[in-house]
Amino acid sequence: MEQAEFARARQNFEDEVRTRLGGAMIDTVELLQYGDAPAIEPGELLGKIFIALPAGTDTADMTPRREAFVAFNNAHSEALAELREALGVTSFGAGLEDVVFPDTTPASPRGPVLNLKMQEGRAQALLGRLGGDQPVTPVMARLGREDLQTLDTLIAAGIASSRAEAVRWALARIRERPAFEQLRARSREIEALKSQF
Repeated sequence: MEQAEFARARQNFEDEVRTRLGGAMIDTVELLQYGDAPAIEPGELLGKIFIALPAGTDTADMTPRREAFVAFNNAHSEALAELREALGVTSFGAGLEDVVFPDTTPASPRGPVLNLKMQEGRAQALLGRLGGDQPVTPVMARLGREDLQTLDTLIAAGIASSRAEAVRWALARIRERPAFEQLRARSREIEALKSQF
């Protein structure tokens, strides 16, 4: 991944985490890519969320680490599930210490860590915000059984990792059709006519 693209992805990841976990006791947020740590394969990204410990905590004492970890997960379990879906997380892990990558991210000054592994191609909300620099807008839709089966088929086929991603994929296919551009042009003409009244 290009450096500029990765820098944008790192910032988008931090923004996504801090927005969805607003008010949470987070110390630092990191995004790692292939080459940053041995367990990250080509085409993968690893997001790390370090939970803040109370001021003055002995970082070697496991009791406050465990308490902070449990409290964080209890308070934010729903938001964490939404974050994992939004980012297309392929595996999720957590621990009281960052023992997976001790050489690159020492545990001593930091609190417990949450690890979110993503495939580059599936982290659409993170990489490019779904089409350049446009922010993602949450939309709620009520779907029938057949529509849900369609989305679940796209997930089962590996085209998407979540229903939200499957909807984005389907919308992108519609935009690729030549008739859609004609429809947009007509829509602009109608708006221009409306403005004349």
